[in-house]
Amino acid sequence: MQNRGCLERFAPMFTGIIETIGIVSDIELKTSSNKSFWIKSNLSSELKVDQSVSHNGVCLTIEEIKDDRHRVTAIAETLKKTTIKNWKAGEKINLERSLLFNSRVDGHFVQGHVDTVAKCVTIENKNGSTEYEFEVSKKFGGFIIEKGSIAVNGISLTAFDVTKRSFRVAIIPYTYEHTNMHCVKKKDEVNLEFDMLGKYILRKLSLIK
Repeated sequence: MQNRGCLERFAPMFTGIIETIGIVSDIELKTSSNKSFWIKSNLSSELKVDQSVSHNGVCLTIEEIKDDRHRVTAIAETLKKTTIKNWKAGEKINLERSLLFNSRVDGHFVQGHVDTVAKCVTIENKNGSTEYEFEVSKKFGGFIIEKGSIAVNGISLTAFDVTKRSFRVAIIPYTYEHTNMHCVKKKDEVNLEFDMLGKYILRKLSLIK
């Protein structure tokens, strides 16, 4: 699920390689259904109004910039289907600017359209890496494959130990420190975006049937 602003023009693409972490500094209730968020980060001053940026895997449009802060708005549909509805002041947010087409793709193609949320059920330290197990609704199980790509809070990761209801990912120390994965605890929810190519294939197969 993306913000409405990202639907109004050519859709941006991301790679799932997080650039920096932002902090929610202020929350404004714009209408009875929309919320605006001020995000403080070392990236904010480099952004431009109307630019699309991934926030925890959700494509949101930059509306205003003040020094080291920028403002974005999430509409009701985005709040309903992502973890943005749970953001509080002080929350750490993964940030990634859209892909430049003269750049290497170090992760995988990510659209910033969150498909669903998943719940963290276990966290294990594995002598140098951290493994997370996430539980997802059974209806989405077919979108996740063993050793396939998946975006978790906007981070490009590889799924393994995949079942109809769960999957695991392993986080190296660098990713743990430089994304908000170190904030994820058991029972926390995260945003998921399934691999775009896999979604197209499943869609095609469903139409054939």
